Amino acid sequence: MTTLNETSSCVAQYDAQAMPVSAAQAIVREWATPVTTVERVHLRDALNRVLAQDIVSPIDVPAHDNSAMDGYAFSGAALEGQAGDIALNVAGKAFAGHPFSGHIDTTQCVRVMTGATMPAGCDTVVPQEAVTREGDTIRFAAAPLSTGANRRLAGEDLARGAVALKTGRIVRASDLGLLASLGIGEVSVRRRLRVAFFSTGDELRSIGEPLDPGCVYDSNRYTLFAMLRRLDVDPIDLGVVRDEPAALEEALRTAASSADVVITSGGVSVGEADLTKQMLRMLGDVAHWSLAMRPGRPLAFGRIWSGGKPGAGEPAIFFGLPGNPVAVMAAFYQIVREVLLRMSGATTHAVPLIRAACIDTIRKRPGRTEFQRGVAQRDAQGAWHVTPTGSQGSGVLSSMSEANCFIVLAHEQGDLDSGDAVDIMLFDGLI
Repeated sequence: MTTLNETSSCVAQYDAQAMPVSAAQAIVREWATPVTTVERVHLRDALNRVLAQDIVSPIDVPAHDNSAMDGYAFSGAALEGQAGDIALNVAGKAFAGHPFSGHIDTTQCVRVMTGATMPAGCDTVVPQEAVTREGDTIRFAAAPLSTGANRRLAGEDLARGAVALKTGRIVRASDLGLLASLGIGEVSVRRRLRVAFFSTGDELRSIGEPLDPGCVYDSNRYTLFAMLRRLDVDPIDLGVVRDEPAALEEALRTAASSADVVITSGGVSVGEADLTKQMLRMLGDVAHWSLAMRPGRPLAFGRIWSGGKPGAGEPAIFFGLPGNPVAVMAAFYQIVREVLLRMSGATTHAVPLIRAACIDTIRKRPGRTEFQRGVAQRDAQGAWHVTPTGSQGSGVLSSMSEANCFIVLAHEQGDLDSGDAVDIMLFDGLI
């Protein structure tokens, strides 16, 4: 079994006291082992699940050559040597689900509607708006038509035996429609990842409890719950755990025995007077990092075991996030999110960034990556602009609520003037 130190030593720029975000991402990515259990689910239950095997098309889609529009189907041979108008006799009609059963020659055509199977002897469709019809005779200009125009070929969308959806895909709404079009009613998916989470701190109170002097309501469990639900994992909320050795040990061991991943908030900052670090050293292989990142500097990562010592009982990947609310969300999206997707068996892709002009000046020192909160919008010309949401303190949760994006300031980036271009990461589809 590879230890965290062995994994970390292979990563460029590894420095537990000033680790670049990219280095932390590389380390945690190496520990993301996908769950192996596979379930068979009905199509209606497959949304947001991760496919456990390739979906191979059992049929051609479309099943037959068909018309791409309303018009008249005919043989492209009628176009050969023609530069002017063409006159054809209408031999019948065809609709989607009601094909024309006869056969035509090059002097004839068939009235077709969109989706209708191409009649025997037909390979080209002239749009109805390009046609003049008198009785059972139509006339239209040969140019610019060519043989095969406005015809969809059998298997053009998806050929029999082709891979329709690949293993690791997160099933989307459009995928449900695609699977239904193939006549597939059940699919094999990975079981949902189980993620246990709790908050630590004597000052925290749950909603509904009286707020004693010096105490605050615990918001982190609710943001964590929401972020986990968006990833379609099974969240296990273990509540608020006080800074007491027995309580912390029980919570961590319970979490490790019931979940694939354990996430805590609070108790990982340098100098904090709590017991989380001591407990983690006893229960597992966990490193404490100081990331070159704002917000979200302190982070603990590794593996813990339910048996009370490394290698004993059930293992679980562990993330110890900061206690400040905005830092929790920033660390989750930049460090934790991809690991959870990979462990769910999903094929992951980098979250797209958009270039935008920053409306305000921003002060930033090189040597750390910053994720400021901003409001992005497009102007009448389609260009993106972004404005920071005021105070960027890691405890100002309203800055996340007001924002619709992260302003991503790169590791080596310095101060920005108004109008300078920055990268933004939109929340839509992410949060």
